[in-house]
Amino acid sequence: MSKLVKIAGITIAASRVKAKATHVTLLCKNCRSVRTVPCRPGLGGAIVPRTCDHVPQPGEEPCPLDPWIAVPDKSKYVDLQTLKLQENPEDVPTGELPRNVLLSVDRHLVQTIVPGTRLTVVGIYSVYQASANQKSAVGVKQPYIRVVGLEQSRDANSNGPSNFTLDEEMEFKEFAQRPDAYAKISSMIGPSIYGHPDVKKAIACLLFAGSKKRLPDGVRLRGDIHVLLLGDPSTAKSQFLKFVEKTAPIAVYTSGKGSSAAGLTASVIRDSSSREFFLEGGAMVLADGGVVCIDEFDKMRPEDRVAIHEAMEQQTISIAKAGITTVLNSRTSVLAAANPVAGRYDDLKTAQDNIDLQTTILSRFDLIFIVKDIRMYDQDKRIASHIIKVHASGAAASSKNTDASEGENWLKRYIEYCRVTCKPRLSEKAAEMLQNKYVEIRQKMRQQAHETGRAAAIPITVRQLEAIIRLSESLAKMRLTSVATPEHIEEAFRLFNVSTVDAARSGINEHMNLSPDIANEIKVSLCI
Repeated sequence: MSKLVKIAGITIAASRVKAKATHVTLLCKNCRSVRTVPCRPGLGGAIVPRTCDHVPQPGEEPCPLDPWIAVPDKSKYVDLQTLKLQENPEDVPTGELPRNVLLSVDRHLVQTIVPGTRLTVVGIYSVYQASANQKSAVGVKQPYIRVVGLEQSRDANSNGPSNFTLDEEMEFKEFAQRPDAYAKISSMIGPSIYGHPDVKKAIACLLFAGSKKRLPDGVRLRGDIHVLLLGDPSTAKSQFLKFVEKTAPIAVYTSGKGSSAAGLTASVIRDSSSREFFLEGGAMVLADGGVVCIDEFDKMRPEDRVAIHEAMEQQTISIAKAGITTVLNSRTSVLAAANPVAGRYDDLKTAQDNIDLQTTILSRFDLIFIVKDIRMYDQDKRIASHIIKVHASGAAASSKNTDASEGENWLKRYIEYCRVTCKPRLSEKAAEMLQNKYVEIRQKMRQQAHETGRAAAIPITVRQLEAIIRLSESLAKMRLTSVATPEHIEEAFRLFNVSTVDAARSGINEHMNLSPDIANEIKVSLCI
């Protein structure tokens, strides 16, 4: 107690600014004498004397016991704010609740921190009386830290000084020059999961992300990539989410059924002891600069799903509750997994009938994969053989856990290094090629809508054009190159075609009339 400590964590709540008295002016009710007493720092109060020092004159009535009343206008104050600091999500063991502690900041440190900020705090470990109604429990105190100084953790998206050694930087640069760097990184995504090579490449792009941009008029363009995995059960969707949670430098895992709008974005709560309102951040705020993994995305209530619209596109969360109006950052990528309407994907139905998600939320995903459980003898045999090998080697896996964890740690460090040091942009040739391909895709989708009489379930809009730009920048970032070339555009378009475009064309009803070209493309995509 009363020792200087240093802790690190993430801010989950912040109170309003209050006035904390440093010196209280007291006035005697009897003799009108004035006295100033100092207040204890932090959340402590002032010690008010029981008696007045005035010496009564002959015939004058002496001052009674406890004669003092406070004079607020004559007292001295400083700004005070309380924060709630919680363990970083990646440091909390599975199955345990994260620990949190109350912080008290004053003077120039007030209003410098918002929920979702990662901090390193130096302060004095102290205690205070939690509630005035608990006078009987004089031995029960609430711990808190009186902050002396704090430092915001280096943002993963900033260009600040890095904490990488020279050996690590040399190793990363050497790896980026390898011709098979992209394939090697993709193979490190979910190594225990059989197949799904394009999904693994898309998740690699999500982890590396594109480049954030700020336009001259102040508009910010996001660089984070959102991916939706929609498909049959037992196709390793949740396993991909769990792997990303372990591998991403900052990650929060949540389930759609157990998530509310306030739990995903932010909420205003009332503290039981002080009766004041706190602004508490949700999963999208706590994962600022990282990835939010949302499982069972289709099980969310529509009103809760709508709450993340702003967080996915503008990457901010606007709050106006209980007199608190503010905007929080939520610069996160979203990796979501969902099931079709009937539980399994029905190829005899249209995509609109299979996908029970609004167009507004679908257009915000850069890549949408239809993950099907294809019943083919050879493929079933290979998958069964792979799963049996995984289970058979489980007993001997303890000796290999060290190597696997080292590989995951290396990948996490490489992702962090690429995100900090590399900010690629499109070359002129790549930009021209991108423009032509985007116009071509729009024409094909317009032709399909004209011939079938129904619009695509997944719209192809300007957001998808920006998605291809982000994918190409992410592919360039994996190779630590400052310019995205036409080769990166080609691969980005290939990923976009095997995911979002195929999803928009899949599940065609037999009564529809399609042009031969589009019908052949759809048949090929269904046979993959």
